Amino acid sequence: MNARLKDIYNEKVQPLLQKEFGYSNPMAIPRVNKISINLGLGEATGNAKLMDTAIQELTAISGQKPVVTKARKSIAAFKLREGMAIGCMVTLRGNAMYEFLDRLTNIALPRVRDFRGINPKSFDGRGNYTLGIKDQLIFPEIDYNKVDKARGMNICITTTAKNDAEALALLKYMGMPFRA
Repeated sequence: MNARLKDIYNEKVQPLLQKEFGYSNPMAIPRVNKISINLGLGEATGNAKLMDTAIQELTAISGQKPVVTKARKSIAAFKLREGMAIGCMVTLRGNAMYEFLDRLTNIALPRVRDFRGINPKSFDGRGNYTLGIKDQLIFPEIDYNKVDKARGMNICITTTAKNDAEALALLKYMGMPFRA
């Protein structure tokens, strides 16, 4: 089964990008490479049970089991020891990536309170886009009654675009709701 957004990319977005930027080689057309979702839990140093709920929530959101990230070095001011679990992340590729991007743009982002679009200036100069979300409740997979605390997450969309203009056009054609 193919992802709906992948079909849209192949049928509509590729020809539009080829026409707009004048690519002669179809392999030069920018595409989404991967999506990384990172959930940092600084308060997990005091309570290890928070990590379990964060892993369950990230698994529900992404449909894939996250990897637990550990502290690289000790910081006494934060009561942090080297090797302590301080977050979790998941990297999505292929159909799972397109499914997540589809759910993010069409279901989750419109549920943000006072949503007027996402900032088109959050590109890194190499065609990658990073989006910060303050609350995990915008995803319909999360049960509101089971949430003990609102957790934010960073979503990084990595593309094969050479610059920000190409990446902006790619994501805009794929349905990302950028601010005017």
